[in-house]
Amino acid sequence: MTISSRDAPAAPALDDAGLIERSLREPEVFATLYDRHAPAVHRYVRRRLGDQAADDVVAETFLAAFRRRARYDPARPDALPWLYGIAANLVGKHRRSETRMLRALARTGTDPVTDPMEGADARVSASASSRELAGALAGLSARDRDVLLLVAWADLSYQQVAEALSIPLGTVRSRLNRARRKVREALGGADPTLVQEEDE
Repeated sequence: MTISSRDAPAAPALDDAGLIERSLREPEVFATLYDRHAPAVHRYVRRRLGDQAADDVVAETFLAAFRRRARYDPARPDALPWLYGIAANLVGKHRRSETRMLRALARTGTDPVTDPMEGADARVSASASSRELAGALAGLSARDRDVLLLVAWADLSYQQVAEALSIPLGTVRSRLNRARRKVREALGGADPTLVQEEDE
């Protein structure tokens, strides 16, 4: 008895490392990685730089990832921290845009990432705290802001941030501590970015 391809069980979905490895032989497979992670990377970059620069930075991120895919560590099944690291480095090239956007948010309270479907009441009540937070973020060093926003906005673990930025775990902790302290001071003692460290 022969089994047709319709009767054969579907191949298991590849993890990111498998996709990247396969894309070395079949470059078009890399598009699956893009489809899988571009929305998350775009949200992160858009919050950092606004709509205008986000599309360009995300495109640059995936182009850089495609070009570097042969050097990707196959022991890391999830490529998202790697992609966030590339994006964070590219955001560095756009620092002036990020600082301008944060200062504009501090003045106006208009967040470029606010969901248009979000209720008007929620936007109005969050406006004042958004302005204060944007001002506090603009006052951080670029390195401290990268760590804080990868934890708070990209929801990466401390270890993932360390991998994404190619820095030691202890450096992630110290930068995050410093950033939280400065944000807390700027906000009069409140820390809206507080994320509990996970047990590792």
